[in-house]
Amino acid sequence: MPTIAIVGAGPGLGLAIARTFGSRGFDVALIARTKEKLETLVAQLGQEGITAAAFPADILERASLTDALNAAKARFGGIDVLEYSPAPHSPVPGLTLAAPSEVTVDNLQPMIEYAFYGAVTAAQTVLPAMREAGAGTLLFTAGGGSVDPVPMFGNANAAQAALRNWVINLNKELAGSGVHAAHVVINVWIGGGGPEGSPTATPEQIAPLYWDLHENRDRSEAVFNA
Repeated sequence: MPTIAIVGAGPGLGLAIARTFGSRGFDVALIARTKEKLETLVAQLGQEGITAAAFPADILERASLTDALNAAKARFGGIDVLEYSPAPHSPVPGLTLAAPSEVTVDNLQPMIEYAFYGAVTAAQTVLPAMREAGAGTLLFTAGGGSVDPVPMFGNANAAQAALRNWVINLNKELAGSGVHAAHVVINVWIGGGGPEGSPTATPEQIAPLYWDLHENRDRSEAVFNA
């Protein structure tokens, strides 16, 4: 069976993407920091008839992420789709938001490690086998600020914009190889908790976009708007 690895898996969008692919015959490798939360998701998916396994890793530690993806490849026999969408729902040490005029190397570097370097590390771990097989999908997620930046997210948006540039360029390089890379822009608040009046969407509304990008390989970017 094909396998999707979800980096940054959680009970919101990650779980919805797992269900979207799992209901279509995919095994699911869930990667995030907290083992207990991952095991809860594995149990939920198992009750729905979806085979999943937990691979704890800290995205800010590149060796940890590489080890988790290699363990997932060993467990399932390979990774056919990589989805990268870490989004902290609780404070992550070292990650603090800064307006553009307040951006420093010190507060930008952790954001680059989280949003961009982690994505590069994940891709480098799975891409060689995909190229050899002549098939594979690489999906990377960022907020709307990666395209239209928001001052309060000055450092985060800069890191996400770097990710976007790299993903689109990677897809150009991979043309004709059978491997497809695409960037997903989520231009809404997922669930609740956003600023008053901000557009929102549920994870279940957003997740089908990932399947569409996997199936329809002529786009290097898709934007979800309300």
